[in-house]
Amino acid sequence: MTKLGILLSGRGSNFLAIAESIRLGHIDAEIALVVSNREDAPGITAAQALGLPTLVLPSQGRKRQEHDEAVVDALRRAGAEWIVLAGYMRLLSPWFVHQFAGRILNIHPSLLPAFPGLDAQKQAFDYGVQFSGCTVHFVDEHLDHGAIILQKSVPVLPTDDEHTLADRILVLEHIAYSEALALVLSGKYRVEGRRVLPL
Repeated sequence: MTKLGILLSGRGSNFLAIAESIRLGHIDAEIALVVSNREDAPGITAAQALGLPTLVLPSQGRKRQEHDEAVVDALRRAGAEWIVLAGYMRLLSPWFVHQFAGRILNIHPSLLPAFPGLDAQKQAFDYGVQFSGCTVHFVDEHLDHGAIILQKSVPVLPTDDEHTLADRILVLEHIAYSEALALVLSGKYRVEGRRVLPL
């Protein structure tokens, strides 16, 4: 069974959705380790409540690659084969990406390539788009840039603000991440340029 390493910095709602999909048998994997760079991350407390192995490696004041080397070492010792970023608020170094090339996933709350980076929902709302959504993608050396695995969209309603839009996107994130993870772990896909196509 494929072993996953989860990286998170906050509440970990996408991690919890993935853990539930695993429990229900929708994803054929097990969570080998949950790592956070923040001691106060609610996601770590949630992982401990589920009886999962956890590790906190504070990143503040550490150089990126030095911190990444410690994280990769922990992931390897836990046997993690795929890495899932679930609200991990730290850019991975190119070195980290190369250690798990083609086996790191991220989810972003916009329809990439639109609105990368922080506060994507606010960016979309302020720009006046009529549709937004979320994107699950492979991670490469660039911010929110890797090949797109799956996207889901929501209309931006006249009654929306950035917060209600973010809430509706989050509901889709929990569905999209599990679907995308199940697809790549099945191995039944191919990558053509920036497209990830099911076989």
